[in-house]
Amino acid sequence: MTYAVGFLLDEGMVFASDSRTNAGVDQVSTARKMTIFNKPGDRFMVLMGAGNLAITQAVVRLLNEELDTDGPNDIYAAPTMFAAARMVGAALRNVYEVDGDALQSQGIEFNAAFIFGGQINSREQRLYQIYSAGNFIEATAEAPYLQIGETKYGKPIIDRTITSESSMQQAIKCAILSFDSTMRSNISVGPPIDILSYTRDSLNAGIKVQLPEGDEYLASIREYWGSALRRAFDDMPDPEWLK
Repeated sequence: MTYAVGFLLDEGMVFASDSRTNAGVDQVSTARKMTIFNKPGDRFMVLMGAGNLAITQAVVRLLNEELDTDGPNDIYAAPTMFAAARMVGAALRNVYEVDGDALQSQGIEFNAAFIFGGQINSREQRLYQIYSAGNFIEATAEAPYLQIGETKYGKPIIDRTITSESSMQQAIKCAILSFDSTMRSNISVGPPIDILSYTRDSLNAGIKVQLPEGDEYLASIREYWGSALRRAFDDMPDPEWLK
């Protein structure tokens, strides 16, 4: 399992994903889940995957192999982000056609999901969540973020703090808190955490950082947030029927 989240903001976009692929008592492995597709001055796109790593890596490989070929899944030739999202979905269905039956025969679920976002030339920036079937939904101003993977632990903090009018700095801090909450409750999510920001109309990456295991800022945020929650809990008024 993994966890990834994308924010669609008035100011731009923020993407964050973890790197854990397998977790157990005696085995932890990592692989980067974030892929950037960038033609400076023309388009900037980010793809984050969750689920079966062999499936998500196969999709990324198919997309990379078709770049600048004018093929049916060449996302560098897509006229819109909607068209590019359809190409990602088509690549995912292609992997299912090749591997789906073999996986099923081994009792393995065809499990993969993607967050795909970015901007093509002067068109509006877009953010999509792509499901295993290749279909997708789109983030909106009313619902300005999308999650994949182990989503439930990191969702409440986002719901309470982020709107489309939030700054990218606020979204980055919220993403880190969201990951901290998830990692505290689920061993299948862990660092390094990749964080990337995109400023609207820039067509290039903004902030691009990776927070490794033991990162000083990540540790300080964990301690600060834990202490703040304990203080808020202690200050919370008792209900009348407990007095």
